[in-house]
Amino acid sequence: MGKIFYLMGKSATGKDTVYNHLLEDAKLPLKTVVLYTTRPIRVGEADGVTYHFRDIPWYQEQEKSGKVIESRVYPTMLGPWYYFTMDDGQIDLEKESFLMIGTPEGCVKMRAYFGEEAIVPIYLEIDDGERLRRAWARECSQKKPRFDEVCRRYLADEVDFAEDKLLEAGITERFINDDVDRCCAQVEAKIRELI
Repeated sequence: MGKIFYLMGKSATGKDTVYNHLLEDAKLPLKTVVLYTTRPIRVGEADGVTYHFRDIPWYQEQEKSGKVIESRVYPTMLGPWYYFTMDDGQIDLEKESFLMIGTPEGCVKMRAYFGEEAIVPIYLEIDDGERLRRAWARECSQKKPRFDEVCRRYLADEVDFAEDKLLEAGITERFINDDVDRCCAQVEAKIRELI
């Protein structure tokens, strides 16, 4: 049976970098799951690749129909942004293992849906000052930077990734991402142990 390696970390901890590195490793037979969001598309993103970009009424319709496995909402300066995983046929643990990015709350819901043995939490961490520098630099590259949103997200992470939530999500190991090559090698080794 396959597993879902569930990558988590506060904003700007390098989740996307590690995620992409792991997917490029031919030794790791991991499939992707494209999540859904109602947030606006960013520069460099593509619908159906980065996320499935949908509107809030579409999300609400899917939730009512029971197709949403887990969801979370962030009250942003631009209104609520929903991120969600759907039972849309992408995940087949009888055939494959998967790599996903999410939050501790999402991890708990995924474990409830697929079973505790199917979900492997992988938590990335870096110094908060470095994290803020990375987030600020990323926002500067946007067509219309929203620095207020960087600050809101930074503060929200303190609640979303509180120690009790990390424990509830089954996080027992932390991967320090102050050197991306070293961090990726450690995460790769962990995944290889379990596949």
